[in-house]
Amino acid sequence: MTTTPGLLRPFAGALGLAVVMVVAGLIAPESRRALDLVAVLLIAVPALATAGVRRAPVPVLAVATAALLAYQARGYPGVGSSLPVIVALYLAVLARQRLAAGAAIAAVLVGGYTTEVATVGSGVGGANLSPDALQRWVLLIGWMVAACVAGELSRQRRIHIGHLEQRALDAERTREETARRRADEERLRIARELHDSLTHSISLINVQAGVAVHLARKRSEEVPPALLTIQETSREAMRELRAALEVLRSDEEPATVGLNRLDGLVEGAVRAGVPVSVTVSGERRDLPDPVDRTAYRIVQEALTNVARHAGPATASVHLEYGDDELAVQVDDGRGGAAEPGVGLTGMRERVTALGGSLHVGPRAGAGFSVRAVLPVEVAGP
Repeated sequence: MTTTPGLLRPFAGALGLAVVMVVAGLIAPESRRALDLVAVLLIAVPALATAGVRRAPVPVLAVATAALLAYQARGYPGVGSSLPVIVALYLAVLARQRLAAGAAIAAVLVGGYTTEVATVGSGVGGANLSPDALQRWVLLIGWMVAACVAGELSRQRRIHIGHLEQRALDAERTREETARRRADEERLRIARELHDSLTHSISLINVQAGVAVHLARKRSEEVPPALLTIQETSREAMRELRAALEVLRSDEEPATVGLNRLDGLVEGAVRAGVPVSVTVSGERRDLPDPVDRTAYRIVQEALTNVARHAGPATASVHLEYGDDELAVQVDDGRGGAAEPGVGLTGMRERVTALGGSLHVGPRAGAGFSVRAVLPVEVAGP
């Protein structure tokens, strides 16, 4: 239904043009022959044909030119029959059909003038052709040339506007690329600064823990579990910092960060004094990298919060593989609430980016729970 006005508009315009031409013929000064049915057909057919002039300018121009020549040759009154020719000339030039437009003007100039001279019965040179008839043909050719000029100007204007629009698009694309490049450069600079400062501090922690472990073993003393945990955790932190820097350099996260490292994460929590149990339900399968990374980071952040806020507590990790989603739930048995901060905010941002849901809060009865549901695309057959 929305296309009906667009389809009817050209036909309405063509019908209006036909009516105007018939009225112009009726009120025009008398000529050799009065307006009759043939004249109306010579007016109506090219006028109605202009409804398709945008799609087929050359055929419509040919029909309009032939009708004009026949109308003038039969001596009907007025020059209203030239209107379809003028419209067709404009749109033909607009469609880059200059040769057809020139041929139509030449046909009208030679054929129409010659036909009228022969009809009047003038001698050599057309001495008996009336001044009014000569003026009429000069004006008619002038209007046709003006239509061609207007069509060429419109075409050049469209080309100019197209160039301006393309130039604006190119400039916008250049600005976006420049902004993206600057953002990437700034991101990489920040990554280097973080890497250098954090790696330096964590390296010192790792070295100090390593020295303490070495001295304890050298003295045949029992190595405190906390030292071993500090040593391993700092070593793991340095590996992740290096991996994160590579991510920022290449715009890709390392494929190694995912649930395939869950066992190592659980072992680290156990060494830190948080007993952790892991249960899996559903059919375990490979996950898309974003989902796999997000699930791992959720478990990592939740276990970190348990170690920081829950005191002596146990934790349980449950992974539930559904047909089109993965549910990750981490519970602790003490109920120490995690403080709102960057960790929980980042967790929520990761889940939201995947179109999932996150619930963080106290469990019914006792304890604290983190549950995330992540959608997983199902591969087609």
